[in-house]
Amino acid sequence: MRGFATRSAALLSGGQQQRVALARAIAFSPNVLLFDEPLSNLDAKLRAEMRVELRELQRRLGVTSVYVTHDQEEALAISDRVVVMNVGGIEQIGSPEDIYNRPRTRFVADFVGSANLIAGRLANGNAVPGAVQFEATGGVSLQAWATRAPRGSEDCVAVRTAYIDMAHGAPDGRANAARGTIRQRLFHGDFIQYIVDWPAGQLTVRRPPTEIFAEGAAVALSFAPEHCVLLEK
Repeated sequence: MRGFATRSAALLSGGQQQRVALARAIAFSPNVLLFDEPLSNLDAKLRAEMRVELRELQRRLGVTSVYVTHDQEEALAISDRVVVMNVGGIEQIGSPEDIYNRPRTRFVADFVGSANLIAGRLANGNAVPGAVQFEATGGVSLQAWATRAPRGSEDCVAVRTAYIDMAHGAPDGRANAARGTIRQRLFHGDFIQYIVDWPAGQLTVRRPPTEIFAEGAAVALSFAPEHCVLLEK
């Protein structure tokens, strides 16, 4: 930034202005840094670059940082601990991996990342955390995972779109396997998103761009029980 020392802040780019603001904030060696959506006005590529810079700077300085953002990808990428809030209340606190892989409520599952919410009911009365049987609408029997002891009133499970396997042919004998028909295919560059009809309604499935399925194709769907998470009601 030395080459821009003679310019006023108004003549700097958005990314350069953010760097100046950050330098101004850390110049006094604070004990805590507060970030209020600092990257919201940047384009996608610059936002990704600044995430890396912020994360590296925080680690190098060892300064506790509180970061507020509505960008779920940003929160997962740069945080050690995530607090998910809804209308002023805390829904869940945990590591990025816990928040993504073990959401406790519908709001967390739907707000953080991309997930399928499958309605149904508990088929057994296990009162301890762990494997449970879940009957989805349409008569689909699923093996799910309860992070906490079920109360018996739970009526929904969540499955991340990236954790669903899809293949040509008929389902095999593995758990949580079912037939499906591809209704729509959307190309996103890094991944392809499929909208798939199956006995319990519709599923959104994200697969690598190397796995191509035609619209209208019959496919076999499957996902591991540990990726089918029972949500608290």
